[in-house]
Amino acid sequence: MSNIVLELRKFVAPELVFGIDARLMAGRYAANLGVKRSLLVTDANVIAAGWAEDVEQSLVESGIEVRRFAEISPNPRDSEVMSGAAFYAEQGCDALVAVGGGSVIDCAKGIGIVISNGNGILDYEGIDRVAVPMPPLICIPTTGGTSADLSQFAIITNSAEQVKIAVISKAVVPDVALVDPVTLTSMDAYLTACTGMDALSHAIEAYVSNAASPITDLHALEAMRLVAASLRRSVEAPYDMEERGKMMLASLQAGLAFSNASLGAVHSMSHSLGGYKDLPHGECNALLLPHVIDYNFSRVPERFRKIAAALSIPVDGLSDIDVRSKLMHGVIELRKQCGIDGTLANRGVNIGDVNMLAGKAIKDPCNATNPRKPTRFDLDAVYREAL
Repeated sequence: MSNIVLELRKFVAPELVFGIDARLMAGRYAANLGVKRSLLVTDANVIAAGWAEDVEQSLVESGIEVRRFAEISPNPRDSEVMSGAAFYAEQGCDALVAVGGGSVIDCAKGIGIVISNGNGILDYEGIDRVAVPMPPLICIPTTGGTSADLSQFAIITNSAEQVKIAVISKAVVPDVALVDPVTLTSMDAYLTACTGMDALSHAIEAYVSNAASPITDLHALEAMRLVAASLRRSVEAPYDMEERGKMMLASLQAGLAFSNASLGAVHSMSHSLGGYKDLPHGECNALLLPHVIDYNFSRVPERFRKIAAALSIPVDGLSDIDVRSKLMHGVIELRKQCGIDGTLANRGVNIGDVNMLAGKAIKDPCNATNPRKPTRFDLDAVYREAL
């Protein structure tokens, strides 16, 4: 991996507002964008927590009409995207406001892609296939790890194939992200753990990506430090706003990193696994991450040493073999301390599923930036280790 500071790299990000009550600025930003009638994309849990109502009130107070779409699964389906796009058109909306976790925001992105470009959302799978920019999109994340509010990724489930597809394009980057740590207080302990491990996976994969740069490295390393310092406390004390703030900041930092450096085999395998078993994305990442570290370590050992240091895992003076072992066990221990235990087998995955999962995972565009170019056989072997 090159460390040449002057290598050509792009960096894209939405306009960001971070801090307590940022969600209440939705109306002001929508008005600045000239919005007249917005589609508020959310889900039942976010409505129950009161965050959707807060944002809707902000929009209405700024003179903006609101239509609400909330028929979204935890892993958004292609059919839900198409239903949302049809509703957007039927209601005459001119912008999207997404309030929710990664599933809600990805669904909103999918709706925007279809509205501007036509066809079905699955037609845009892959890299740089979205020709026309979306309508204005304002995102208010309510989970601390997906970073969908910042990224040029949209992850949608192909229902027929039972696999998650990735749409990657700078046309998918939201216009505004209102990042409010207060919204994290409605997450339960397990969701906190899963989304926190998602942020860690984003940061680690961005740091070892073959598209990493000095700019993305800064964000990735800081995200790792924040997760290591605050995830356990966030799981234990959901109303500790200082720790919640640090985890939301970790999500932001990791998002800026992976949106611009991309991801790797953890995510290609997680997309296949999550689409097949309909498991939480962060849980899939948490279970796969140590095994992908093991697979990738020999390609960029110096980078993994710096990852260990960022996670406060002491490795000075150790051999590469010992560093790899300590890092893997450190990640596993963090996962367990936060309540994510067991293996893929405990989630209903069996040896007969592995060949199929690897066959789908090898087609995922995230493999392109993995530091070690995987084969289907390699991914098969990593799944087996994670059983």
